[in-house]
Amino acid sequence: MLDLDFEKQFLGADIKYVCGTDEAGRGPLAGPVVAAACILPEGLVIDGLDDSKKLSEKKRERLYGEICEKALAWSVAMSTPAEIDGINILEASLLAMRRAIDSLSIKPDFVLVDGNIDRDFQIPAKAVIGGDGISQSIAAASILAKVTRDRLCAELDEKYPQYGFAAHKGYPTKAHKLAVYEYGPCPEHRRSFLSFLERDREKLQTALEAKRAKAQE
Repeated sequence: MLDLDFEKQFLGADIKYVCGTDEAGRGPLAGPVVAAACILPEGLVIDGLDDSKKLSEKKRERLYGEICEKALAWSVAMSTPAEIDGINILEASLLAMRRAIDSLSIKPDFVLVDGNIDRDFQIPAKAVIGGDGISQSIAAASILAKVTRDRLCAELDEKYPQYGFAAHKGYPTKAHKLAVYEYGPCPEHRRSFLSFLERDREKLQTALEAKRAKAQE
């Protein structure tokens, strides 16, 4: 359950704006990792706000609009698949968070970071484990990031329909892995996440042959 007073403990003479930041998309095989940053007005309560993973798509979409309308400032940013491959997913996630914070229309005085790492932020920061279930501003950021990334995956589905991005959002489902094996990776796939192509080659080949045989029935 969210602590509606969580941000208040960080406010003070030198801290007027507390920002929450979170990311979406660390685990998928494809697409960017998307981060969001959000500053909410003190005392604001958004009904139904929670960790994005606990909410239905319909609720996330509704809350996305309300957050955008009522937040003092919000922003989303991302790290590309190439950046993920180049610096690893953890560093890419932190980079996306810093980019989102830097893009805010109001400069925050303090940052609450979902997770256990608050490295290299340019303003004072505190890592909050499970923060998207504790802090309103982090929960809001988690929704902004998740909805943005899901919308990007819908666009990828139109561009690369053979992979089924709209259904699995890039995550490593059996269908997604088989599609990568069958068609090869597209430009949006994270090459450093595709070790399964060699490791599971025999299983994938068997599954592909079964798929093709069924299609011929």
